[in-house]
Amino acid sequence: MKLACSKMFAVVALVTFVGAAWIPAVYAQEPPKVTRKVLLKQDMTIPDREDVMVVVELPPGSEEGRHTHPAELYVFVQEGTILLESEGKENVTYKAGDAYYVGPGKVHNGKNIGTVTTRLMAILVAEKGKPLSAPAK
Repeated sequence: MKLACSKMFAVVALVTFVGAAWIPAVYAQEPPKVTRKVLLKQDMTIPDREDVMVVVELPPGSEEGRHTHPAELYVFVQEGTILLESEGKENVTYKAGDAYYVGPGKVHNGKNIGTVTTRLMAILVAEKGKPLSAPAK
């Protein structure tokens, strides 16, 4: 009888342990992802420069990650809000209708701190032939 109880206890303990480890993994969600869609990319009349127009969408709770651009970056907030962390500046929250600028090579990160998807229209005056973005070091 003692052996049967011990086996039953071991099985219950194993099932409880596996369940405790497995259930959170099943229900864990990936963090929301930022999406970017290039609408226009063309050479400029300025030598070695191209202009790029991009729509960026940040779901609630998402962030771009610290990065830089080899470009002048002009952004218009179409919908939602964004917290901009920018190298050498105070953090600023922008809302629909606001616009901001980020200089070439400046480390920055945009975070959606609101409850709705943030939609941005970004225009880059970029160095031709270089990647548009690079993770910050």
